[in-house]
Amino acid sequence: MHASHMGEAQLQRGRTIMNRFGILACLGLLVLGQPASADDLKIVVILDNSGSMNEYMSGGKQKVDAAKSALLTVLDQVPAGSEVGVLLLNDGPRGPWLVPLGPIDPATFRPAINALTANGGTPLGATMKKAADELLKLRDKQRYGTYKLLIVSDGEAGDGYLVDQYLPEIQARGLLVDVIGVAMSQEHSLATRASTYRRADDPASLEKAISAVVLGESSADASDDTGESDFELLKPLPTELAAASLTALTSPVNKPLEESSRPAYEDTSQSSPYQPRGPIHQPPANQGNGGGGGWSKMPILLLAVVFIVIRVLVGIAKRK
Repeated sequence: MHASHMGEAQLQRGRTIMNRFGILACLGLLVLGQPASADDLKIVVILDNSGSMNEYMSGGKQKVDAAKSALLTVLDQVPAGSEVGVLLLNDGPRGPWLVPLGPIDPATFRPAINALTANGGTPLGATMKKAADELLKLRDKQRYGTYKLLIVSDGEAGDGYLVDQYLPEIQARGLLVDVIGVAMSQEHSLATRASTYRRADDPASLEKAISAVVLGESSADASDDTGESDFELLKPLPTELAAASLTALTSPVNKPLEESSRPAYEDTSQSSPYQPRGPIHQPPANQGNGGGGGWSKMPILLLAVVFIVIRVLVGIAKRK
């Protein structure tokens, strides 16, 4: 009899531990998915300044000029406290950073953006790594906020194999990747792999798309049909349990992405800046487990499954 009671006690203790782990896992996902306030936004805009951005789009404006105008309008509206950077695919007079990642300063970004010209190729993969590493470095210091990459481009990457390598690693580290295709004849290859994708076929839609990512809707927003937030659903949880989940589950990996073992991007645009562009068909580099893009996917998937199950059960309960 005593042994039976001991067995039941151990079983009950195991169930309690599993239940608490499930709650922690779900709460951790919900915390990571909550939209941050505007001044918590940290974003790097990867701006395509390749030769084809000199072409005209609907509305009679060059793509590069439309992008410059849209950026100036949107950055003027960024709340104080936000940290924004603009990274070029091809180095400008000041190097790759048109606007260094940090607090917005109109006296700095306006003349830099106005002086921008377009010429060169499309080393998108290498530039994504540079942007992600800078965001990860910032997150390692601050450890709060929403961290995004916004890609504004009118063509496919010249180093597509690097995009294929780095994109999963970037997403596995919890960085959001939003993409805007500028006057493209077909959707960008990142359309189905990014957090959000928008088409911009004229200057007005380009400004609207950039504004939506930087100022408006977040690709991480999470609320149910009735507008009740996930935090409100979990208010009954003890404070210490919520605190434990924040510590255990919201400490993402901030180490830089691993370097590719493939050759560096070859810029062939000097001879013909309007040369048709497309991905270089090379296999992605071999990746070990140390890159952060492999092993970290399994717990993320498991937590996501638990989260979805909880939300479905809550929805069913509300309908009864």
